[in-house]
This record gives sequence, C-alpha cells and structure tokens, in this order.
Amino acid sequence: MFFIRAVCPIIQNERKVRSAFPVGATVWAVLVALFCAEIAAGHPNGHKPKTDDHAILWDQLDDIPSRNLFYGEGGAGGEAPSTTFSYVDEDLKGTSPKFHIRDESGTKWTVKLGQEARPETVANRLLWAVGYFTNEDYFLPRIRVNGLQPVSKGRRKLVIGLIDSDGTMHDVELKRHPNDEKKVGSWAWRHNPFVGTRELNGLRVMMAVLNDWDLKDENNSIYVERSSKGKKQNGTSDNTERIYLVSDVGASFGTAGRVRKSSIAKGNLSSFERSKFIGNVTDDYVDFYVPSRESWVLLVDPKEYVERLRLRWIGRHIPRADARWIGQLLAKLSTDQIRDAFRAADYSPQEVDGFTQTIEKRIAALNDL
Repeated sequence: MFFIRAVCPIIQNERKVRSAFPVGATVWAVLVALFCAEIAAGHPNGHKPKTDDHAILWDQLDDIPSRNLFYGEGGAGGEAPSTTFSYVDEDLKGTSPKFHIRDESGTKWTVKLGQEARPETVANRLLWAVGYFTNEDYFLPRIRVNGLQPVSKGRRKLVIGLIDSDGTMHDVELKRHPNDEKKVGSWAWRHNPFVGTRELNGLRVMMAVLNDWDLKDENNSIYVERSSKGKKQNGTSDNTERIYLVSDVGASFGTAGRVRKSSIAKGNLSSFERSKFIGNVTDDYVDFYVPSRESWVLLVDPKEYVERLRLRWIGRHIPRADARWIGQLLAKLSTDQIRDAFRAADYSPQEVDGFTQTIEKRIAALNDL
C-alpha cells in the first residue's frame, strides 16, 4: 500500500477502494497503475506556433461545399483502381489482413480486408473534406489478384469468406502508393511540430467525430513529397515537405473504445448511434468521450490496457474555440456529401441514412459549443 500513497496520493483510503474491487493483489496493483496513469496524463494545449516550416498537417480549403466525397481524394477523373491485380507480398503489420498488389499499369496498392475496410474508406473522405491529408483509397466489392500466395498461418481465420481459391477478394479497401511520395516514419500525438495548434486540436476533435478509438502513435505516418519550396542555408535545394497524417483510421464508426467483440467496435451503426460524443464542457475547454476507457475484460493484457488508457487525453481538454472551428468546417458539407462518403464504402441505404444523421448531430453539437 506504500506504492499507492507514494505514486498516486489521490487515493486516500485504499481499503475502501479495494473493497469495491475484490480482486487479487496482482490485479489490484494493475488497477492502481491504470488509475495513476490516467491521472498523470497531461494535456498539451495552449496555442503555439508550428515548430517546423516544412511540416504540414492541414491545408486551407476554399472548395469544401463542392468536394466530391464519393470519389474522395482521387476525384471523379482520377485513376480509379482496376479490378485485376498481381500479388506482391503480404503486409503483416496491424491486425487487419493486408496485402501489397500491383495493377495492370504497375501502380502499387495496399489492399485491406475485414472489419476496417468500409469505415476507413469513409473516415478518410471526411478528413480529406475539411483539409487533412489522407491516403487515396477506394472500396470495391471484389477484385481478382493473380498469383496470390497462401495467407500466413496466424491470419487464415481472418480471411475466411473474404478470399476465394481463384484469388478473388471480397469487400476490399485499396490504398494507392503514389510514385512521388515516400513514407519516412511515424509521429506521436504528444510530440510533434503542431502541439498546441488549432490544426492538431481540430484533428483530435475529428477523431471523436469519427469514433476512432485506435489512436496509437504507430497509426500516424509522415510522408515526404517533392515540392518547389525551401532552400538550405548553403543555397542548395531542399525541396521536401513532410506531410503528417493519421494513416490508419479503420477503427471508426463503432464504439467509443475497444471492446471484446470487435464486430461492434468498427463500422457498426447501432454502436455509433448509441455512443456518447461530448462529455464535460467548461468556459474554455471541452472533453469528448473518444477514446473511451476500454472494457475491463481486456485487462487480460495489462500492458496493452495501460498503453491505451494513456491515450484518453487525446479527446480531452480541447479548446472550445478549436472544436467550434472544426464544426464550422464540417457544417459546410451538405447532407448529400456526407451520404456520398458512406455510399463510397458500399453501406446499405439504411446504414447510409443512420450514419449520416449521427454525423450531422455531432456537427450541430460542435457548432453549439
């Protein structure tokens, strides 16, 4: 009990707290660590200037009301993917089944299968609609992959019903790999050139709007894109801009936090409609419910539980002015534009209506702050 008093003085009467949680000493120690981790989490707010002139997170837009959310970043005239591809290799990162493939023109794509394919397609479109950078992606009911190799043993159960013996894949999200972009690393929510800026706080609000609870730093990417900007001090060219984006937003439009039953945690209309959005509101700040505390049953992996608990600050203590700013940008989208984003992921008409209505309620709530 000395540990409790020394590390987390806020717990004044551990006997009463322990009586509320009749568990073993090891589990009790974990619970205390979880509580202290959450209390200790800071809130890096307060407006600050960007610290890197070559780092870009958000782009000022003048065409939000006219953006085509059905086609997304690629646009109606873009190079939409074909339906026949050749196999490159399997991508073993993350929890969703993923593969690298090439189309008939030689363009490389990442194909994602499973529960994240639809919600990620929509989330990227809504982020792109208000000026945040995203991967260019598309959802297709089926594609054919020639030369497909056997799926790794640990993931075979995940692709049952999604891959046929002839190489046909069902319900896929395709992400393009542009030739003029290169991933050079990842970035942390707590440590990046945009901490304290309206743009980063707005991105935090967008994660709450989308119910994206999987906000681990490894899901954030930095890309280098050639441009005409910048000179080194010695006069030589330094033509790179570092583009910061959330590259994995598949855990969206479901529950506000990770739960044991993954089928209701991502792209589930019933979960999304029932989930809470805005929590505490003060004169200056607002707290969102996303990401929320995870189900206690997931304490079977204490390390993972603690790591995710420490992410809760991302949705908390956000300046009200920054939340309203994002609300004002989102309010420029028409109902049809939002519907198009969900139509692009092949949701049913009933689901399109339900998701759209919930998104519009959240936009109205932001503008009422």
